[in-house]
Amino acid sequence: MTSRQKGICCILTSAFGFALMAMFVRLCDDFGGPVSCFQKSLFRNLIALFIAAAVFVRNRPGRLAAADSRRAASRLPAKAWLLLLGRSASGVLGIFGNFYALSIIPIGEAMTLNKTAPFFAVVFSWLFLRERAGLRQLVCILVAFTGAMLVMKPGFQGDATFATVCALVGGLGAGIAYTCVRELGILKVEGSLIVLFFSGFSTLASLPFILVGGFDPLTPAQFAILLGAGCGAAVGQFGITAAYRFAPPSEIAVFDYTNVIFTSLFGFALFAQVPDLWSVLGFALIVCAGVRSRKRG
Repeated sequence: MTSRQKGICCILTSAFGFALMAMFVRLCDDFGGPVSCFQKSLFRNLIALFIAAAVFVRNRPGRLAAADSRRAASRLPAKAWLLLLGRSASGVLGIFGNFYALSIIPIGEAMTLNKTAPFFAVVFSWLFLRERAGLRQLVCILVAFTGAMLVMKPGFQGDATFATVCALVGGLGAGIAYTCVRELGILKVEGSLIVLFFSGFSTLASLPFILVGGFDPLTPAQFAILLGAGCGAAVGQFGITAAYRFAPPSEIAVFDYTNVIFTSLFGFALFAQVPDLWSVLGFALIVCAGVRSRKRG
């Protein structure tokens, strides 16, 4: 398989994993009391942290695994550490925005707005990595934003408007994170280390909000659902990290839009969330823009 084909396989796996995560996050509030987006984020990242740690250690068999891990980390250049911090901070922004939106608006709409991330990734890769984005791709970005506005439907009042803005900010944060992942791949930083660092950072970032706001009690069903969300997130996180290490966003980002299809199907099947005509048109514009952006301008 070529690097691009490997990237496509990874990003399709990631799209399904993140769709499962979104489904479980939305399902959580239906089986007990409301749970804050910060507490949901804690579970999402804690599960991924354990999985990433296991993978990271497994890649270094033997009694000297811990020492080998420390030596591998110490060999990273300063630029890699800055990128890991940037990837983690922007990723946390993306998670908080997305998880809040998932609790307020239909999951298809929340995840569609979040999927402006590949377009932000193309823009930031062009600005900072000098990976050329053609005229066609830039036009597609404008089309995608038009679609996002149709999904948002300015004129909503109260929580719905704030939630749609949070979902879009989540897409921005994720786009920055993907750009950092791409550069870390160029620097040959191990994928499990990227996921491990991000999961640890985002777990710690959730704790102050939970300590201030309090820990929402969970029913057994909610606990199991959040474990499922964490497993889905781990699949998505490893998939997206591998995908952008194999190929640049301009070549494979389009396939991330299968997530919109997965989440909309889950929303219809489990929550009877039928999108209105404007939302369907917005979905179509974003997906079509992603498809057209595959071709270089």
